Amino acid sequence: MKNITVIGSGTMGNGIAHTFAQFGFNVSLVDVNESALNRAIQTITNNLDRQLKKGFIDEQGKQATLKHINTYTDLKIAAANADLVIEAATENSEIKLGLFKQLSEICSQKAILASNTSSISITKIASVTKNPGNVIGMHFMNPVPVMKLVEVIRGYSTTDEVTNTIMELSKKLDKVPVKVNDYPGFVANRILMPMINEAIYTLHEGVAGVYEIDTVMKLGMAHPMGPLQLADFIGLDVCLAILNVLHSGFGNPKYAPCPLLVNMVTAGQLGLKSGSGFYKYTAGNKDLIIVDKFSK
Repeated sequence: MKNITVIGSGTMGNGIAHTFAQFGFNVSLVDVNESALNRAIQTITNNLDRQLKKGFIDEQGKQATLKHINTYTDLKIAAANADLVIEAATENSEIKLGLFKQLSEICSQKAILASNTSSISITKIASVTKNPGNVIGMHFMNPVPVMKLVEVIRGYSTTDEVTNTIMELSKKLDKVPVKVNDYPGFVANRILMPMINEAIYTLHEGVAGVYEIDTVMKLGMAHPMGPLQLADFIGLDVCLAILNVLHSGFGNPKYAPCPLLVNMVTAGQLGLKSGSGFYKYTAGNKDLIIVDKFSK
């Protein structure tokens, strides 16, 4: 396995491309327009510069990584010779199903088709393909070059061979793969999202402010960042989408998204990506300012 195609050049997609390229794989990064791809390459370059500054790589390693990445706007060209395709498009079921149906027509029957979905059923995604046994989930964590975990999600039809191949491949990326079964939210988000949702309810009900809630979880529970800051970094729209999948999949009211989260997403306050969520973000960096209306 040498040729990797990554669909989507956003935060997760460019991180996945960066990681595979750094380990010597040939990466085809595909998105709908050139400007998105140019931003992705600039982000990867900036992240490589940080690794260089910290001594994790040298200049030769940086240049080699960039040379291993080619960009495309045509999915047919980008995926034609892929041994593995990793879809990292937006967390939208219809978009993912459409992409996998296309990939089933474009790719070799031997190619493994993986989704970086954080909650959508791998079994459902596989159902639109010609070879559902070759479909699997590879849920990377953000930031991909740094975080060790890969949730490897086995769909109902995923074969032992494909599962074992992805487990071993993840180890070659210096990751720790964990095999899980295909249920809404898998493991990571089935546990994480209710915690974030409860933190939002705690704010919504006036129990405490943003700073207070995050400080309790950081200092009291040893979390590296509080749940509200983490929600901003994930994207409040993504959090809402995952909670909707959990609520629909289990039919349990405990997964119902907090009305405050729904209102914030409706108002376009999506967190870091929009410049404002539970925190405000200053231009050019990730410094935090508490949003006035939530302050105590």
